[in-house]
Amino acid sequence: MSNYTAPIRDMQFVMQELAGLEEIQQLPGCEEASTDLVDAILDEAAKFASGVLAPLNVSGDQEGARWDHGQVFTAKGWKEAYRQFSEAGWTAIGCDPEFGGQGLPKLLSTAVMEMWKSANMSFSLCPMLTNGAIESLMFKGTDEQKSLYLPKMVSGEWTGTMNLTEPQAGSDLAAVRTRAEPQGDGTYRIFGQKIFITYGEHDLTDNIIHLVLARLPDAPEGVKGISLFVVPKFLLKEDGSPGERNDVHCVSIEHKLGIHASPTCVLAFGDHGGAIGTLVGEPNRGLEYMFIMMNEARFAVGMEGLALSERAYQHALQYAKDRVQGTEVGVRNGPKVPIIRHPDVRRMLMSMRSQTEAMRALAYVVAAATDKAHHHPDPAVRAREQAFVDLMIPVVKGWSTENAIEIASTGVQVHGGMGFIEETGAAQHLRDARITTIYEGTTAIQANDLIGRKIAREDGVTVKAVLVQIRKVVDELKAQEGDAFTAMAGALDAGVTAMDRAVGYLLETYSKDIKAASVGSVPFLKLFGIVAGGWQMGRAALAAARRLSDGAGGDEAFYRSKVVAAHFFADHVLTQAPGLAQTVCAGAASALALEEDFF
Repeated sequence: MSNYTAPIRDMQFVMQELAGLEEIQQLPGCEEASTDLVDAILDEAAKFASGVLAPLNVSGDQEGARWDHGQVFTAKGWKEAYRQFSEAGWTAIGCDPEFGGQGLPKLLSTAVMEMWKSANMSFSLCPMLTNGAIESLMFKGTDEQKSLYLPKMVSGEWTGTMNLTEPQAGSDLAAVRTRAEPQGDGTYRIFGQKIFITYGEHDLTDNIIHLVLARLPDAPEGVKGISLFVVPKFLLKEDGSPGERNDVHCVSIEHKLGIHASPTCVLAFGDHGGAIGTLVGEPNRGLEYMFIMMNEARFAVGMEGLALSERAYQHALQYAKDRVQGTEVGVRNGPKVPIIRHPDVRRMLMSMRSQTEAMRALAYVVAAATDKAHHHPDPAVRAREQAFVDLMIPVVKGWSTENAIEIASTGVQVHGGMGFIEETGAAQHLRDARITTIYEGTTAIQANDLIGRKIAREDGVTVKAVLVQIRKVVDELKAQEGDAFTAMAGALDAGVTAMDRAVGYLLETYSKDIKAASVGSVPFLKLFGIVAGGWQMGRAALAAARRLSDGAGGDEAFYRSKVVAAHFFADHVLTQAPGLAQTVCAGAASALALEEDFF
């Protein structure tokens, strides 16, 4: 069983060299995030992640959450860990200071979030959903809703959820049937059932603030008739403290493949007269508002893919160093060696490591762009950065989570037969990763959003600008000396050419034959992720080369490892790009030719 050690050195490298921490520190509202403060927060978060959360990961998985007559009890140690988490201020790190938050940049909170998710994904889901609810209320809540709920949610005293899915309405939210009946006093009574509600009921806090999609009596059909409501577990007294129990109850929790310690609840609203809620924003715009929370959650789920990949890699690496079996290839009558000396094990470990580093770099760059979109004084820059963020969120979510399944599975493979045994812990990472490609929108939903709303709708303006930036890195790599940089330049050049071809096909095809374009949407998302990952790995190698030429400051081994990882990514991952482009551009005919009865 492996421990978790936060990869602080790599986090710092990515933040400083790739995400532009220095530029973020100069933005209005981000000035307090000095390098010393950033480093101190990373160090403290690492201690909390490894010392408090990581030890509960396996025991929480084994014990799970427990439902008993409407109440949900979290695993042993959860309540104390959450108390320490909230008292230490970790719930408030990225929140608005007006409501008790620390107002620190998204770039920093993203690195901290990665640690929580690597250390204990099931635990991290609770603050993740709360942060999303906070975002929605910040942007669209009334002044009264903000004053009633946000200070307690920011402090971690209360948690939040989002309630979208119903038994008949999974990804198709047009089928939502939960109804909201106006009471004439500004409140509504909510009736219906919601499923798959993460931390919809628990014993960590004395109130839970549910954001619920429901229909008003005169609402139009479809997604245009959905409104958003705040429905607290306990109604508030005049002093703002929890009072009478609201009519929302957990009727069961799901028994799942993974994330056992995270309660996934079925919530019933209105079985005893109606759950009291208040409207968020304007009627019939609930789905629009919920997508504020959804985008926050989608980025965070992408971070889960990265975090689980890091944890699986650390686990496999430690095992490979400790496990002695076989003699080294090519050494006759040699001694038994640790399996890390075997070529294919090294290939697997480098595959895990290089893809994890690529995902981290891409996610942190997107986080930094979010900071610019929110804080930059120039409106044109804000708009440009927001367009980049919007384009990249489905890639961060879809590519990182699909990678996580593959990387966690590779971790099991490194363990061999022992990886299939639960006691080693490698299997938990794979089980936990499996949900990430599904919730907050499946990979196909991310991919369809990417090719439709994010590329075709704006005629590829933002994605073409990204391709220009990637080509600049290709030129910089070509200017470097050495076989590694030559290989990187060639692979990234072929990758960006393949992606350009695929983008051109999608722009030409989407409006004429949306089915043909959609067949290739998931392969395109993977292609985009690989090329964008190669872009960031190329930038990392160039930054490392600069540091090495400057003397490396005693950190030569680290910088050399960055070049090696980028070279491996170019040879083993980027080389997939032309094949994926071929699938995008030529794969529709064979897929759409099949009749239903063929299956």
